[in-house]
Amino acid sequence: MSEKPKQNPFTGDQLQGTHYQKVDMTGANFDGVNLSGAKFYAVLTDAKFTDTNLQGADFDDVNLSNARLNNINFSGTQITYANLSNLKISGVTLEDAEISDANLTGMRINGVLVTDLFAAYDK
Repeated sequence: MSEKPKQNPFTGDQLQGTHYQKVDMTGANFDGVNLSGAKFYAVLTDAKFTDTNLQGADFDDVNLSNARLNNINFSGTQITYANLSNLKISGVTLEDAEISDANLTGMRINGVLVTDLFAAYDK
């Protein structure tokens, strides 16, 4: 018996691998979009990503402040030199995630200030 091919859930425009450079995408809505491998060098303030595939995407020198990310595949994604002010993360898998060279002022994990966690760890 042959296995039935999987149906592509992304039936709109295929945007994987697209390069967005020096673009103002303030308030943009990405709903059910396949952006795997896309490259962003853009302003994405107040942008909304819902049911979006961002696997292997590259966000470099981006402003994602106040952005909303719901049901996103971020596996293999890299974010460098980004403004993530007011970022809210919940119901996520952060397996093998790495954060370095970051300003963590006011950042909380499960209600606890990260700076307090580091202070406790140092003791």
